[in-house]
Formats: sequence, C-alpha cells, structure tokens
Amino acid sequence: MSKFGKIRNVVAGAAILASTSIAAIEANAKDYFVTADAMIDVVDGKRIERPAILVRHGRISAIGTQGQLEAPQGIEVVNLEGQTLMPGLMDMHVHLSSDAEAPFYAGLGQSIPRQTVVAVKNARRTLMAGFTTVRNVGAGGYSVIGVRDGINAGDIIGPRIYAAGHSVGITGGHCDNNFLPPEMKLSSGGAADGPWAVRAKVRENIKYGANAIKVCATGGVFSKGTKVGVQQMTLEELKAAVEEAHLRGLTIAAHAHGTDGIKAAIVAGVDSIEHASFADDEAINLAKKFGTYFSMDIYNTEYTLAFGEANGVPEENINKEKQVSAAQRDSFNRAVKAGVKMVFGSDAAIYPHGDNGKQLSRMVQFGMTPLQALQAATINAATLLKQENDLGVIREGYIADIIAVTGNPLDDVAVAEHVSFVMKDGEIYKR
Repeated sequence: MSKFGKIRNVVAGAAILASTSIAAIEANAKDYFVTADAMIDVVDGKRIERPAILVRHGRISAIGTQGQLEAPQGIEVVNLEGQTLMPGLMDMHVHLSSDAEAPFYAGLGQSIPRQTVVAVKNARRTLMAGFTTVRNVGAGGYSVIGVRDGINAGDIIGPRIYAAGHSVGITGGHCDNNFLPPEMKLSSGGAADGPWAVRAKVRENIKYGANAIKVCATGGVFSKGTKVGVQQMTLEELKAAVEEAHLRGLTIAAHAHGTDGIKAAIVAGVDSIEHASFADDEAINLAKKFGTYFSMDIYNTEYTLAFGEANGVPEENINKEKQVSAAQRDSFNRAVKAGVKMVFGSDAAIYPHGDNGKQLSRMVQFGMTPLQALQAATINAATLLKQENDLGVIREGYIADIIAVTGNPLDDVAVAEHVSFVMKDGEIYKR
C-alpha cells in the first residue's frame, strides 16, 4: 500500500472512531429535571422564581416553572433547594498551564509534559468554580490544546476550551522568552518578525489545533525588558495576523496595555483587546466604532502586589504592575461608561485558578452593575466566540451549561465566588 493509501486509511479510521464516540456519548447521556428556588435571566436581568428545566442529550429541552412543567416519568430530578441557577460562566483570558503560587522562575525548568499536567489540574479547578468555558490565550508547546482534546474525549475533567496555542509576537517582545542568556538561544514558539512571518506562525498554530489566536501588540507586566506601554507589533503585522485568523474562521485577541498598541490592534481588526490599561478616549471611541471587545483583568493586581514578592516575582515586574493597576481600573471605568463591549477576562495564572469569580465584584466596584458583570461573563463572551446560539444563556435548545449559587447575584454578584452546582454539556460535575 502507498504512503497516501495508509494516510487515507488512518483518516477514515479516525472519522469512524469520532462518529462512534459521539454516538456513544449521545446514547449514554443522562437526562435531568432540574429545579431551584430561582433562576437568573442574564439577557433581561430578571430573577425567575421556582424554575424547572428539562435537560436531554446535553441540551436544554424545556424550561418552565414548577407545577407548570412536570418531570417526565423515570427521569432523575435534581432539586437545588435554596439555590439560584445561572448560565455557566465564561472566562476569556486564562493561562491554564501556569500557576500563580509557583515560584516565578519555576516555569523555566518545566517540560511541556509537566506544563500539561499543571493545565489538567487547573482545568478541573476552573470548572469546579463554575466556569464552563474559557479561552486560553497562550501556552507552551500546545500543552493546553492537548488538555482541551482530552476534555473533549472524556479522558479528563475541565471547561470547554478555546486554545490559542503559542502567543504570536516580535522577537524580544512580551510574548518571547527573554529570561535566559543569548548563548541558550531560546525563543518562544510564537516569535515572528514581519507580516509573512506572523502569518506563518498563525498558520502553524492552526495546523496544530488552535481554535483561537492571540498576538502581543505591546510590552507587558510579566515579561523581562519590555516597557508595558510601548507598541511592539506594527500595524502591518497585526493586520496580517487578523486576516489570517479571520480567513480560518477564528477569533483573535491582542495583548495591548499601551495606548498606541491598543489603537493599532483595533484598526487592524482584532476581536478583543486584552488588558487595555492605558486606553485613552480615542482608543475607547475606536473600540465602539469597530465593535471591539475589551477584556480587562482588574482583580489580579491585588494578588500580585500582595503575594508577588513572596512568590519570587522580580522587582521589575512588581514595579510594572504598580504602574498599570490604577490606570487600568480608570480605563475600565471610562470604557464601561462609554458603552464599550466588555467580556470577562481574569488572566488566571497571575492569580490562582479557581478564584476567577473574585473579579466579578471588582467589575461592579469599578463601574458595572451586577447584571453587566454577569453579562460580560455569559452572553457577551458567547457572542465574542460566535457561540451566541449555543452558550451564554439558559434557554431552550442551548447547551446545558448551568451553575447554582446561594443568594441573588443581581443584588450581590460576589455570591458567584461560591458555586454549589456545576453542569456542563448536560453532565453534572459538582453538586
């Protein structure tokens, strides 16, 4: 048999296995009838009393109220007395393969298999915290892509993952590795210079399974030798990355703290700006004009300034965090008031995975209503990912991603820090 014949057989065999496993999952999917004291409609901002939800084959089959909608005979009833139901939360900026609690330089000595194990641990923590979907915006060696595929195959437990592969940026920039001496000849897997080199890196990420893309438009807090507000990628490089990602139907995020980099990334057409620390009025107006989302990690500064030094974070990086924190929160407040589209992005890894929900209360503290914060972590995130017909709300026909909390998050969004029940894809992971 020729080499191409063997390849065809392997591909055909993989397709048969995939269809068989999908059929097996559907055949074995357990159905549930879920009741609770209340449910939050994140679209209209309403609290619905005594909801009843029928879940079949991983999706929401029917929604009603107790007494009006009855449980079919033989189905398992899940009665969450004293609880309030919400859509599964969505975090658009995480790094599952890294730990905030680990010594700062420990990651330099970690192999890709070791980083993958870390990501497996953190994926479980994230799901148990009520985050049923995340976007992983950068990891070494396609480690998180492997974790995503393991979750999808049912081998391990974790959220639904949109994984960017390597972050793409200039040589010596924020997304490169600048911590080792030149004789080590180490550069990151996403380092690229010039529009065609950037295109090649985006294509390489997609080749190895990325279903999201991230570029680094400016310097950053946790890199060595980069100025946090300075633009790094050129407009031409950013446009090349955006065009390549969009040609393949993927969303693209741009790490951008500095004003010029934020504006260039928006004009280039990125789908979301990560951090947006020094967004001036022009940048905010551009975001509104282009429909660009802001994903702003306004909680993690508290962890870095409290525990960073003890965790071995160098003085250079602590000082950059001090430079960014107040400015970023001011930019967040002004962007919210101006009506910029916002999604929830925590940068978990800068603070511990599983604590993602702590940012919701800070989003309220710095300008949002509780409903706006919840929308950023549900319907807005789903729309950014082009999954608004499947995710982000509790609605008939949608994927059954449902969590429960004690109390009313429309009154006190901090109750979402303590999730008592987690269902993802119609499967219960925590109750």
